Amino acid sequence: MKYLDLTLPDPAGNLACDEALIELLENTEAAEGLLRTWESKSHFVVLGHSNKLNLEVDSVACEMQQVAISRRLSGGGTVVQGPGCLNYTLVLRSGVDAPATIGESFRFVLEKHKRCIEAMTGARVAIAGTSDLTIDDGKKISGNAQYRKRRFALLHGTFLLDLNLEIVDRCLLHPPNQPEYRKNRAHRDFIANLQLRSADVCKTLMETWRASDRFLDVPTSRIAELVRSRYGCAEWTAKF
Repeated sequence: MKYLDLTLPDPAGNLACDEALIELLENTEAAEGLLRTWESKSHFVVLGHSNKLNLEVDSVACEMQQVAISRRLSGGGTVVQGPGCLNYTLVLRSGVDAPATIGESFRFVLEKHKRCIEAMTGARVAIAGTSDLTIDDGKKISGNAQYRKRRFALLHGTFLLDLNLEIVDRCLLHPPNQPEYRKNRAHRDFIANLQLRSADVCKTLMETWRASDRFLDVPTSRIAELVRSRYGCAEWTAKF
């Protein structure tokens, strides 16, 4: 599997990069998958593809905090990105590198990541809800989503390492839909940081996914095009 450590300067570029990568591997019928890791240098909110902006995000608070709002291609819940939130992206051959169904793919990836975090922390990690990882006391430390094409599946998500949780509390409204295990907890009582070094988690992910060869064919032109046509557009962000 190839490995790409790439954080682009702006939220739109980082979100566009994931779509451009799955397009590239799908269209070239690549013979192996890809692992990307990235960590935004600035805070921003990311809506899941079908989330409603006015129900999920405190837009006034975001404006006051100068926190941008974006929307990703995949489903899942609304999250805050920023320093201390490590992102991974896996582009896997469906039915080859990972199971061919959505539920089985989540389970396959999350089981691997569960073992990674347990080995690094010594804590008990559980898979909760549809696609979350929680630590000892049932607090969420990883949220995940996916988007699928014919040959490849894109699974991506977060590891909360040292994110400013106060910003999460200020910028996100209480979600209208929540997993049962959340038990209506406020953001500050629902999520937790792992207090792990980003470099250490990246190294463990590379070892887990046997991603040793550098990926060099970054589709920069397609990323820029997607930023212009979608991820950098207010109409895309506010579409629901």
